[in-house]
Amino acid sequence: MAAPDGRHSFCAECPRRMTAERATSPDPQTTTSEAPREKCGVFGVYGRDEDVGRIAFFGLFALQHRGQESAGIAVSNGERVWGHKAMGLVTQVFDEDILGSLSPAHIAVGHTRYSTCGSSVPHNAQPIICASASGDLALAHNGNLVNMRDLQAQLAGETDDTNATNDSALIARMLGRSKHRRIEDALAEVMPHLQGAYSLVLMTPTQLAAVRDPYGIRPLSIGHLGEGRYVFASESCAISVVGGHFHREVEPGEVVVVDDDGLRETQIMPVASRATCVFEFIYFARPDTQIYSRTIYDARRRMGHELAREHPAPGAHIVIPIPDSAVAAALGYAEASRIPFGEGLVKNRYIQRTFIQPVQRMRDLGARMKFSPLREAIAGHKVVMVDDSIVRGTTTGKIVRMLREAGATEVHVRITSPPVRYPCYYGIDMADQKDLVAARKTVDGIRDHIGATSLGYLSLGGVMRAIGLPKKLFCRACFDGQYPIPIPTDVRLSKMMLEEPNVAAASRCDVAAASRSDVAAASRCDVAAASRCDGES
Repeated sequence: MAAPDGRHSFCAECPRRMTAERATSPDPQTTTSEAPREKCGVFGVYGRDEDVGRIAFFGLFALQHRGQESAGIAVSNGERVWGHKAMGLVTQVFDEDILGSLSPAHIAVGHTRYSTCGSSVPHNAQPIICASASGDLALAHNGNLVNMRDLQAQLAGETDDTNATNDSALIARMLGRSKHRRIEDALAEVMPHLQGAYSLVLMTPTQLAAVRDPYGIRPLSIGHLGEGRYVFASESCAISVVGGHFHREVEPGEVVVVDDDGLRETQIMPVASRATCVFEFIYFARPDTQIYSRTIYDARRRMGHELAREHPAPGAHIVIPIPDSAVAAALGYAEASRIPFGEGLVKNRYIQRTFIQPVQRMRDLGARMKFSPLREAIAGHKVVMVDDSIVRGTTTGKIVRMLREAGATEVHVRITSPPVRYPCYYGIDMADQKDLVAARKTVDGIRDHIGATSLGYLSLGGVMRAIGLPKKLFCRACFDGQYPIPIPTDVRLSKMMLEEPNVAAASRCDVAAASRSDVAAASRCDVAAASRCDGES
């Protein structure tokens, strides 16, 4: 809410409310999810005579799958910026009274967060607000910068009024120090200093802007609600949910600004080399979202077709998905293989995420709380279990075990992505490389680790055929180690420390990446693969 002096402010929480929201906020170390977590969702709306705070609420609700740790909305009435943010899910953070306090206003920026940089604590919730030459500025960020230390050095000794400890705050502070009053001019000054992935929605008291990095790693879409009313969102599905019409995606390096003069588009940075995260198609984005004019649902269904061709399971009785992200792919696998599709696992969708203590026995309980096997559909059958990815291999192994305990005679695991061998630095909360099971084990070794009868991964070529676009348009570094944006050594080592000696190199070979002291172990692979394993990016 507005501070008494009219400066920007976020609502001060009463102790009981903050305690409750912290208690229900996910701890990233205690979740049971096997899939990588991106995540952030950003949303912005500009519209005179619109309840923009409420529109932002429903936009964030549609983007909840992109982040469940915290949520926030900032608004402006043309003179000042105020808002509310807290730890928890969108429906936990906002109620009717809070939404009522965000009116009257005609600009809103919203954010739902899963931390990939900075701790999961209230002061890192977004939007982040700071002072700027054009008045208070509110910023919501999806992505991850790789040059935080350089930016911190540039800002050393300067006043920090954000109280945040993440890369998003650094972007806000860089913009805040600019002398330019027009938001696009401030962005033109700051963007050349930013290295990494960033899709931003930000506002001043009178302007709303959407920004995408020159590689377009994270998605960002433009829509409209009618004459002079515009919406920006991480995914096109959120535009539809609030009654808007999808227009197009923000181009890499582009800034789109909306104010009372209308919408204007400026190419601030040249397109470097398009590198949209391929995991948006595999897992992150909602099935009803469009990216590159492709519907995610259709692409995932075709991934199932390709997976059935590459890794058939002759003699299997039923194809089941890991709900919900693998449903379309499992349907595609069933169609191509002519094996009946069925539900073999029931997901408790009201858990949202399991907030449990990180001891192994409780982790096992958490997985069982999230998924329950349908014994009648599984018992006595050879099962094909389709999922989108395997990261550490722990949750997949638990589900395979549950299916066997429910009576499955065979469990054939089919994955709609290639093996994840390299960590992400661009906004996916993925394990360090030493924790990635595919960086340390062969496919046969992973199969034994998870207890499956057989294991098949979809090839990168199969993924691209399913999407129907060339791989040069995508970042696929988690699969092949080819990072489109160079990773500084200190950042790379934070996730790529394979300390154990004599680990064979992995690229086209089915073994793990070599440690820096043991590149010779990569001799069975080509020289380029060994270089990538040795940290080349």
